[in-house]
Amino acid sequence: MMKTKRFMLALLLASSVYAIPFSAFHSPSSLGIMAQNKQFTLEDLNFGGNNYRNMIPSSKYYTWWGDQLVRYDVEECFLVDKNKGTESVLLDTAMVNDIIRSYGQDIGQVRHMYNVTFPEAKKTLAQVNTGRRNVLLDWKTKQVVWVEKQVQGARVLDFCQASKASALLKGNNLYVVDAQGDERQLSTDGSRDIVYGQSVHRNEFGIDGGTFWSPDGQRLAFYRMDQTKVSDYPQVDIEARSAAYQPDKYPMAGEQSHDVTVGIYDLQTGKTIYLQTPKSNDTQRLPESGEMDGKAVYFTNVAWAPDGKTVYMFELNRDQNDCRLVAYDASTGVRLRELYRETSDKYVEPQHPITFLPWDATKFLFQSQRDGFNHLYLFDLNKGEYKQLTKGQWVVMDLVGFNEKTRSAIIVANQLSPIQRNTFAVNLKTAALTLLDNGRGYHSPQLSADGQWIVDSWSEPDVPRKIGVSPTTKQATKTLFTAENPWEGYEVPEYLCGTIKAADGVTDLYYRMVKPTHFDPNKRYPTIIYVYGGPHAHNVDARWNYCSRGWETYMAQKGYLLFILDNRGSENRGRDFEQATFRRLGQVEMQDQMQGVAFLKSLPYVDQDRIGVHGWSFGGFMTVSLMTNYPDVFKVGVAGGPVIDWKWYEVMYGERYMDTPQQNPEGYKQTSLIGKAKDLKGKLQIISGYNDNTVVPQHCLSFLYQCNIDGTQPDFYVYPGEGHNMMGHQSTHLHERISQYFDDYLGGKVIK
Repeated sequence: MMKTKRFMLALLLASSVYAIPFSAFHSPSSLGIMAQNKQFTLEDLNFGGNNYRNMIPSSKYYTWWGDQLVRYDVEECFLVDKNKGTESVLLDTAMVNDIIRSYGQDIGQVRHMYNVTFPEAKKTLAQVNTGRRNVLLDWKTKQVVWVEKQVQGARVLDFCQASKASALLKGNNLYVVDAQGDERQLSTDGSRDIVYGQSVHRNEFGIDGGTFWSPDGQRLAFYRMDQTKVSDYPQVDIEARSAAYQPDKYPMAGEQSHDVTVGIYDLQTGKTIYLQTPKSNDTQRLPESGEMDGKAVYFTNVAWAPDGKTVYMFELNRDQNDCRLVAYDASTGVRLRELYRETSDKYVEPQHPITFLPWDATKFLFQSQRDGFNHLYLFDLNKGEYKQLTKGQWVVMDLVGFNEKTRSAIIVANQLSPIQRNTFAVNLKTAALTLLDNGRGYHSPQLSADGQWIVDSWSEPDVPRKIGVSPTTKQATKTLFTAENPWEGYEVPEYLCGTIKAADGVTDLYYRMVKPTHFDPNKRYPTIIYVYGGPHAHNVDARWNYCSRGWETYMAQKGYLLFILDNRGSENRGRDFEQATFRRLGQVEMQDQMQGVAFLKSLPYVDQDRIGVHGWSFGGFMTVSLMTNYPDVFKVGVAGGPVIDWKWYEVMYGERYMDTPQQNPEGYKQTSLIGKAKDLKGKLQIISGYNDNTVVPQHCLSFLYQCNIDGTQPDFYVYPGEGHNMMGHQSTHLHERISQYFDDYLGGKVIK
């Protein structure tokens, strides 16, 4: 929900705007641009729409081949001169397929150049995924030098360039196929209950996979997850002739969870060992919950020492307030030592593995919010000590890599503004910061292998997209590509950004406002608050049109004013900002959103009698919360995939922010919306995927059941076969439905 897998976005507050230059808060569309003739449709603006691809800023795909910049097109790949920006053809699909055919066996072919990558070790080699196998070919000698063995009925989980070995999943069991094509079976008990080599802990704690090759590719670390004690949630497959039972394993807050262990397979010895991780008696038991399941410890951010002899992991107790970085012997599984420990009266949330310095295997960087903001720390294994590198009331958002020549780390951070993302070099000796981009907007850099160059794709409120290349020692970007405005000739609304004070009267919150097209300040407009409000997400940043969603533009075209606010609890503003909602999800968030309502009501062009709210996932929870806690304020709401009671949400996320129902009964009672069903006054539509395995249907159905008892009248719509989000063109159908609901119950003529 909440994380990349999950929730959707936030809203509202009140007070004064920062004294920041006008250009920082207004996009060019707000500068009196002439009214245009073309009208947007949802097919243009929704990601599932038939014309959506033509309405987003165009781009070009650049990447690095060692320290050589490469640009991909569909059928060609070009070498790019970093200083001049000129290009020359390196490879094309016809050339690659000719080399593949010369192998003499049918091993597939490439349809586009995006399936071709370049291993850094040998610059004449190209790695090709033909759709059937991985192939290495020498494009100078025009020969295939290696072909991956094809294993029938198997899914490749992880291919290692260093050893040319692959981790595979076959019949629920884990296999490794080495460079010679020898197949080794690592497990025999794989099943729906016993899961190998895949993400665990429901993708929390930064987990996005379940296999981890050592740097030389001679050892494979992998997760083993025992879900035997986890309850099944009874999902239903309606496509079967008679609807079929299709359950999900779903561990709810305070209930039995899964057991995870970490195995290490050694290609040289052919043996598998398991790390000697803590047992259940090392983990606190939950009050009144009885014997908790197995190894109730979370293992995350698996990392290898450069020599492949030691494995490092962050380990977290179930209460998620005690985090430890631990080293293990990769050959025996023995726990070597605990290097670092971080505790909290709320929670600690490790999101990033340690990263060793390329030039010194005795030092690594780790990230922590221990001083209140996510920063870099340098750990010295010889001394057993660490020091803080970056400091300040801003957040390190990503560690991109290193420039070995200058002994610096390349990072992206919001040091210049909470809504920006800029690239810096951090000197590891002096901790000095050097800005590497233009100091504006939202940047996504890729680093060359030698760390001396970045290719950067960025956007600004008035810049749809630019791509440039620059050194990692100074601000000297050479622009390679500038996207045209794909909305040229359309009626575009005015996008504004500013700040108001949170309910604490101190904290600044950022908002985005989208004014109706043909805006007249002497009229009063129906207003929709779009809200997410939860952790690991934000809505407002310094990208094109302040990161406004296409649906907002569509509704502004129909005469609505849109308001979006990032309340406390959302991301990239520091630990205390995020943890203000601890044990009472939705309460502080609503207070902040109501500050936004107060701000809106202070504006003469907002119709105070026609305020609506819409959000999805955590935003759906916020929508129902606002509709029922402030029933006289919100006339219409549309809540998608809403959490109704946190006791029905999953263990890892739910217990981090709420503790368990046994530990925090008052918090669960206060935040539950079941008891609020009787307070619903306005028109509320709840929408859900019928097979949602993130916010399971029990949430919606339980709220509807209580509404039946209390005599309140929400509307309900489901998408059969869909999960937490509507995929493909069904998303366009969804947004048409949302729009129609506001038209029916909030719209109407603008009041003069």
